[in-house]
Amino acid sequence: MIPVMLMGTLVYGIRYTFPEYLCSFLVAGGVSAFALLKTSSKTISKLAHPNAPLGYGLCFLNLAFDGFTNATQDSINTRYPKTTAWDIMLGMNLWGTIYNLIYMFGWPHGSGYEAVQFCKLHPEAAWDIFIYCLCGAVGQNFIFLTISRFGSLANTTITTTRKFVSIVVSSLLSGNPLSAKQWGCVVMVFSGLSYQIFLKWRKIQRLQKKRKA
Repeated sequence: MIPVMLMGTLVYGIRYTFPEYLCSFLVAGGVSAFALLKTSSKTISKLAHPNAPLGYGLCFLNLAFDGFTNATQDSINTRYPKTTAWDIMLGMNLWGTIYNLIYMFGWPHGSGYEAVQFCKLHPEAAWDIFIYCLCGAVGQNFIFLTISRFGSLANTTITTTRKFVSIVVSSLLSGNPLSAKQWGCVVMVFSGLSYQIFLKWRKIQRLQKKRKA
């Protein structure tokens, strides 16, 4: 959520209100603190590995490009109101396909030929890949519809919350009780979400009053 807001502000000049920043920091901070508290000593030792800076750098680039992509989608929706969710979906998948084809079948990698050969030898794997892609395509419809109607920040909030809830539920179902600090993180996240919902509701109420006036 934070990279989306930062990129939107720095690159496209999108202005967010202080309450929106507060909600994002509550949700992102709660999720991050919860993850750190749940991190095992084995994972912590891996984080201290000499290759850790490379991993952190790659994560930073991933977040930066992800934020830039989401901010760009918002900018396209603003500049071109007639752009539909499927227009953006088509463009994203088309260019992604072109890049992947070049990487997989171009020099010097050529790993795509091995993948095709593997699917020929194992047709059941090819069928599984097809089902996986089909499910991904169906899921993308909901993602891009959310972005086009409610914005990238709302979509990022939904995906972040979904992952967080999955972690909490899996922890409870597996018999791993949460500590007081972890419950504090849960309260922090849902406080941010509740406040964000309240802000949206208040905005809708104001719009309705203006229309009546």
